[in-house]
Amino acid sequence: MEGFNTLSERKTWEQIIDKSRFIGIAVPLTTAEQIDKAMQNIREEYPNARHYVYAYRLHDGFIEKSSDDGEPQGTGGRPILDILQHRNIWNVLLVVARYFGGVLLGTGGLSRAYGGTARQLINETELKELALYQIYVLSVPYEWFEMLKYQFDQHNWIIEKEDFREVIEMLVHVHGQEAEVFQKWVDDFTRRQVHCEGQGTIWR
Repeated sequence: MEGFNTLSERKTWEQIIDKSRFIGIAVPLTTAEQIDKAMQNIREEYPNARHYVYAYRLHDGFIEKSSDDGEPQGTGGRPILDILQHRNIWNVLLVVARYFGGVLLGTGGLSRAYGGTARQLINETELKELALYQIYVLSVPYEWFEMLKYQFDQHNWIIEKEDFREVIEMLVHVHGQEAEVFQKWVDDFTRRQVHCEGQGTIWR
């Protein structure tokens, strides 16, 4: 499955256009339940704005939505959503709050203002690229431990956890593109002396 970009922390950026103040706020989130709370926090932080135009994309379920919040249809939410789609950004709520300055911008001006604020905010933000990893649990006899650690490091297979018991339990994350070959590689390399079991997937 294709990877995607997201934010690791909340970011803001703002500009003044013809006396109106446009404030972009990008909030990382993962569930629909977090959206209402995030919008409430933004309204409290920036009270009495004329509009809170927004778009969001949730990777779980591939849900996306935009809102013009009273601006002419298609002039606010759609340009913001276009930015997120173009940059393959998911699990983000991007809001542009507008304090009206008394000058009408027209539909074209509004689209440029909302879309431009969203674009500049994203340009100023360090995006985090996520990929799908397969999770494996390995039961490793002690005599194989150091050799496997070395090999995993050479292959960029990520050891998340080591639990030293009668045998060593290792939790390993393997990039999705290599998941099919990993288990066979372990069987062949250790002559089936290490038990390897898949435990689902994770985005990281």
